[in-house]
Amino acid sequence: MEKKTPLYDCHVDAGAKMVPFAGYLMPVQYTDIIEEHMAVRQKAGIFDVSHMGEVMIKGPDALKNINFLLTNDFNGMTDGRVRYSPMCNPAGGVIDDLLIYRMAEDKYLIVVNASNREKDVEWMKEHIFGQVSLEDISDSIAQVALQGPRSKTILSKLADDACIPEKYYTFLDNCSVAGIKCLISQTGYTGEHGYELYCDAKDADSLWRALLEAGKDEGLIPCGLGARDTLRMEAAMPLYGHEMDDTVSPLETGLDFGVKMQKADFIGKSALAAKGEPKITRVGLKVTGRGIIREHCLVFIGEEKIGKTTSGTFLPYMNGAYAMALVDKDRSAVGTSVSAEVRGRRVEAEIVPLPFYKKS
Repeated sequence: MEKKTPLYDCHVDAGAKMVPFAGYLMPVQYTDIIEEHMAVRQKAGIFDVSHMGEVMIKGPDALKNINFLLTNDFNGMTDGRVRYSPMCNPAGGVIDDLLIYRMAEDKYLIVVNASNREKDVEWMKEHIFGQVSLEDISDSIAQVALQGPRSKTILSKLADDACIPEKYYTFLDNCSVAGIKCLISQTGYTGEHGYELYCDAKDADSLWRALLEAGKDEGLIPCGLGARDTLRMEAAMPLYGHEMDDTVSPLETGLDFGVKMQKADFIGKSALAAKGEPKITRVGLKVTGRGIIREHCLVFIGEEKIGKTTSGTFLPYMNGAYAMALVDKDRSAVGTSVSAEVRGRRVEAEIVPLPFYKKS
């Protein structure tokens, strides 16, 4: 039985097509995925991301614990900063990729992927140590993403400028948005300028409606999971279960910026060191033939198999079919002609730089 987010009724009222996703009933689209995608690229879109999980870790040993649990380095991180990090198993595979918000020296908010919430919480509980507590607060929190070039204009209508984070990967807590207490971060999963707002679950409906009303003249529309996926793919943002999983290391999928091998021990560090230089890497593919390449397609140079695709679809802003793939590193040069096997036939493509789209 799927759960409902606090915004379920808003989606149904708006005529959204609802589908099961990560244990929740979520809107996949409201009108048209391409329309929703382009609204975010050109104006603004609003997403319900309340299915994501939130975990609070606090206590004198909180910093030691997140440094041990996660691959990034959190020493020197200051209050109000957000940092991305993979979380590895002892073999160096990715359990999940997370966002960490430093609330205080001894208090961190960890945002986990919806499909991994229970797994992540159990893993953390099994491995925490010392004077620290860990609490899953997901059910009490709603999360709304306001994304697009007009997102700041919209947010400014409901919140003081002092409550709007000025830098990417920073946040401000205890802010008032339309009279609703929120944590606001300048983060997102679209490759566009935008914000993620966290509030009490009971306030989600009011926040959602206030944002939509404030954005009415700015072209703001509600967006579903379909556009969320095409937007993140255009920006080459990895998705757990696609570009990474328990068998793929963060170094193999281009997440080395979030792995700090020079810091003290963390789970998976010795395995990553033992593996040495990665033999596979993540690349972008632009379809040059006819067809669309999806995930789990074998990739070839001639008859030589060099890897497999991890995500693929038609990307609206780029106006073409693209894919990401994990391939042999020594076969990954930009400009290389490849093909992908799609339902028994080969679709021609070319290796191109990532990300496919980067905001100006």
